[in-house]
Amino acid sequence: MAARNERLAAEKRRLILDAAVRVFARRGFNQCRVSDIADEAGVAYGLVYHYFRSKDEVLDTLFLERWNVMLDVIRELDDRDLTAREKLYSIASFIVDSYRHDPELMKVIIVEVTRAANSFGQTHLRKINEAYELIAGIVERAQADGTFKDTVTPRFAAMAFYGVIEQVLSGWIFETLPRGDAEFEEAKTLVVETICGGLDAVPATA
Repeated sequence: MAARNERLAAEKRRLILDAAVRVFARRGFNQCRVSDIADEAGVAYGLVYHYFRSKDEVLDTLFLERWNVMLDVIRELDDRDLTAREKLYSIASFIVDSYRHDPELMKVIIVEVTRAANSFGQTHLRKINEAYELIAGIVERAQADGTFKDTVTPRFAAMAFYGVIEQVLSGWIFETLPRGDAEFEEAKTLVVETICGGLDAVPATA
């Protein structure tokens, strides 16, 4: 019985989080109320508060769930026997595919968190910086072995790498860039070439 209750509670919690993604993506976090999330989920208003203290905690949860998955992916890729370029391509692929499979959630994370410098972005700055530090580590080791030139600092390269990806995602979110399977696949290569083309110690074709 306890296991069944735990499963049902987890399902209700997930239902609320998924509804919040749709509402935040459609209306924006600041324009949304807890009652809007409840209506979208088809649950009683008080049930949202049973699982979350506020809509802020809902957004925090959505961000941390997805961001921690990305951090785990970066760490796992960094442990593989891959070149720095291959690692960065795989990271870019993961982020692009995350948008491809769940565009509303990625819109919420970018618009409401990572770009919200005075609110959620500031709150989660330490967690956001973890991604930059991991990517910077990949760059730094490639510089140490001579794969990448050392005229660009690892931190700057990491921020530029993620910044390019975020701008591409923003282009899809705000429909200033064409989006489709072909564009998603092309973006993975273009992002890496944009950054690694400037970091490579020798031309990639050499």
